Amino acid sequence: MGEPLDTRAAQAEEVIERLRREYPDPEISLDFSDRFELLVAVVLSAQCTDERVNAVTADLFETYDGPADFAAADVDDIADDIDSITYYNSKAGYLHDAAEKILAEHDGEVPDTMSALTDLPGVGRKTANVVLQHGHDLTEGIVVDTHVQRLSRRLGITEEERPEKIEADLMDGVVPEEHWKNYTHWLIAHGRDTCTARNPDCEDCVLEDVCPSSKLDHDVDLADGGEW
Repeated sequence: MGEPLDTRAAQAEEVIERLRREYPDPEISLDFSDRFELLVAVVLSAQCTDERVNAVTADLFETYDGPADFAAADVDDIADDIDSITYYNSKAGYLHDAAEKILAEHDGEVPDTMSALTDLPGVGRKTANVVLQHGHDLTEGIVVDTHVQRLSRRLGITEEERPEKIEADLMDGVVPEEHWKNYTHWLIAHGRDTCTARNPDCEDCVLEDVCPSSKLDHDVDLADGGEW
């Protein structure tokens, strides 16, 4: 039996309040100068570190200037230019085909709706959420990356497992809408700095006393329910 909604909402409120003090100015860590570069960077970031993506796009954006250049390029050439990125062959095809579609159906502009974005090759809801939030200043959902997925479960805020279901659960009265955008950044920052996947630093965690997954031996507010 899972925790009731009001308990999870109270837990989310406490987590948000502490993390907003810890990280008062959360920002996206990908480098980009326009909406299309943002789209490219987010597509490349799937199962790849932002640091690696930024290293690759520093040269990539010098070579390809906008969707027209990506659409005109040979997919194999794009793949060669991003070959240090995970799944670079697939992502090269996505970038080429998405650029073609943006030119053909959106006059060369990155669309500003969830449906149009997720209709682009290689773009799922997570990528679309990032582009909407940071490219169009529109927040329609919560970006659920691996950090948000891991920490939301560890902290007892959700028991859902799949990103799409986690997002829907968090949006349904658990995380206030005004925090949907920054919730992701706060959990990413905390996941990188403290609550890592393999060796979370519970002793130096600002959430340790309210975390049901704490490795330290004492009682916490919620029933045990985290996953390692």
